[in-house]
Amino acid sequence: MATQVKTRTQLQLMFDAGIGEDGKNIIKRRSFNQVKMDTTADQLYAVSDALASLQEHALVNIVRNDSFDVNEL
Repeated sequence: MATQVKTRTQLQLMFDAGIGEDGKNIIKRRSFNQVKMDTTADQLYAVSDALASLQEHALVNIVRNDSFDVNEL
C-alpha cells in the first residue's frame, strides 16, 4: 500500500493578452509559489480576484497545482 503527502501548493493565474499574428489567443501566466497547503478554494479565489484587479489583462482562469510525494508503507 502507498501513501501520499502533499509537499507544495502553487497558484497560477492565466490572463488573456489578446490575439497573436497567427490568430491564436495569447495567454500570459503568473505563478505564485509557497502558497499555504491548507488554503481553501474560496481563499484562493479571493486572492486571485484581488491580484487580477492589479493586472493589465483580463483574468481567464485560476489554477491550483498541488504536488505530492508518494511513498510505499
